[in-house]
Amino acid sequence: MNDIIAGLRQELRDNIDEMTRQSARKFFREEVTVYGIKSATVGKIGMEYFKKIKGRPKSGIYDLCDQLWQSGYLEESFIACNWSYYIHKTYESADFSIFENWVDTYVSNWASCDTFCNHTVGTFIEMFPGYISRLKEWAISPNRWMRRGSAVSLIVPARKGIFLNEIREIATILLMDEEDMVQKGYGWMLKAASQAHQKEVFDFVIRNKAKMPRTALRYAIEKMPANLKAMAMEK
Repeated sequence: MNDIIAGLRQELRDNIDEMTRQSARKFFREEVTVYGIKSATVGKIGMEYFKKIKGRPKSGIYDLCDQLWQSGYLEESFIACNWSYYIHKTYESADFSIFENWVDTYVSNWASCDTFCNHTVGTFIEMFPGYISRLKEWAISPNRWMRRGSAVSLIVPARKGIFLNEIREIATILLMDEEDMVQKGYGWMLKAASQAHQKEVFDFVIRNKAKMPRTALRYAIEKMPANLKAMAMEK
């Protein structure tokens, strides 16, 4: 298994592009560690190496993901996110604690947070909806990436029109969060929910707009008709 990681890392190093490395850092306020590889190339390399391990036990694949997370490299985190999602048909309820630990311990930027939570965590929640109660716990975490994760984990389910009540509950918990990354996260969640439940999300925004940060509000109403946007933005 160590040979897999060593080979993967060598291939990543072989694909470093200096212009990509320099431009990647412009997308983040926080310090990020990057090789400097185009995202399509990272995805291709990750898939190539996943083919070498896909028949391995799930625990072994999770161990490899953990090693990738530990490196701190953005590109390795993306591969870990993808690998954990590729085996989603094998998810069990006990896996949530592993996913929760990765978010709390390793996630340090919005890109890793969103890639992991949108797909791996979001899919898990659809399969085991009882674990939404744990997302509500994330929403009060001192870790801002856990709080953002509580919202962005529900983006894909929101687009499908499910979990509306829980989405509103989490948005209420996060309503006055001071971190703009969290505000954008729950605003995005509400925007996704508005695709299937425009009236309910609009009513939520109107009811809370006096307290809702403008950043979150703008995200939440982005897909709404102009007349509803104007009403929501009125002071």
